[in-house]
Amino acid sequence: MKAILLAGGKGTRLRPLTIHTPKPIVPIFNRPFLHYQLDLIRQVPEIDEVILSLNYQPRRIEEIFGDGSDLGIRIRYVVEPMPLGTAGAIKYAGDRLTESVVVFNGDVLTQLDLAAVIRLHRERAARATIVLTPVENPSAYGLVETDAAGNVQRFVEKPSPDEITTDRINAGIYVLEPDTFDRIPSDVAWSIERSYFPSLIERGDTFAAYVYEGYWIDIGTPEKYVQVHRDIMDGRFRAAPFDPTPEGGVSLAADARVEAGATIEGPCFIDEGVTVKAGARIGPYSVLGRQVLVEEDATVDGSVVWPNGRVCREATVREAILGRNCHVGRSVRVGAGAVLGDKTILTDFSRV
Repeated sequence: MKAILLAGGKGTRLRPLTIHTPKPIVPIFNRPFLHYQLDLIRQVPEIDEVILSLNYQPRRIEEIFGDGSDLGIRIRYVVEPMPLGTAGAIKYAGDRLTESVVVFNGDVLTQLDLAAVIRLHRERAARATIVLTPVENPSAYGLVETDAAGNVQRFVEKPSPDEITTDRINAGIYVLEPDTFDRIPSDVAWSIERSYFPSLIERGDTFAAYVYEGYWIDIGTPEKYVQVHRDIMDGRFRAAPFDPTPEGGVSLAADARVEAGATIEGPCFIDEGVTVKAGARIGPYSVLGRQVLVEEDATVDGSVVWPNGRVCREATVREAILGRNCHVGRSVRVGAGAVLGDKTILTDFSRV
């Protein structure tokens, strides 16, 4: 059995973080995001190959994952000649497949029992099975209506308040039969939500829904990206490398250097090679990537700082995201919601 990961998007909602870093390898703590999806797929031994459908900066992704031998699963790369949409990308990557295929959107983090989804798909002899998940604000998504037997009946895109009939949305995980791909045109941008799925309903194909009520999040916005880290630190999602067991939930690399007089408040994550100088404060829900330097009397609070950043004396970074190699000058103030791209330099006494 194969799995297709749709990892070709440009990650526009996460810019400027994704200008030099494709969304599939945006770090969650110190692991590229795609690792977490591969962890889930590897729990199903029947899946013997993962096909990565790429378009944006594919070499950056291939350099990290290679052929998958280090992870114990075979990885194959398919690069779209142009953006083909969600359905077009699936057809391009899986056009020669003959057995059921699992499909993942490239921005979903979940603890789903994938084997149970595959089992339902087979029990129902479905042509397609979609995972649905309930959300608090369904108006921000497309709703999926089902009947009492769990068959998909209708998709409602971005509903108005009077159109909300369910809180269940498309979770971005499917099991599909490749012999249905003939209804997707070749070399054309085609949407799985707006075109392919409706074709299943129109033709009366068995289109099953698996409802999952556990942890699920789309990491595709800065707010959700920060939320993922907080959820892991709070134990709502258990994942390496964060270790919540130390007192106070401080996950501190063995070679990180925290000088006397510095204050570390958990939960937080401090990676390899980090230096926190005397008088500095690292507040709860902070993540410091490799080789970050926090100088004397500086504060990093509730923020994610990617590798090789520098926060100079008396600077404050609060509830922000800093890309790689950022330099925050002396007495700079970086406030809530700020997102700094790689190699940003904020000169002394700036306010952001």
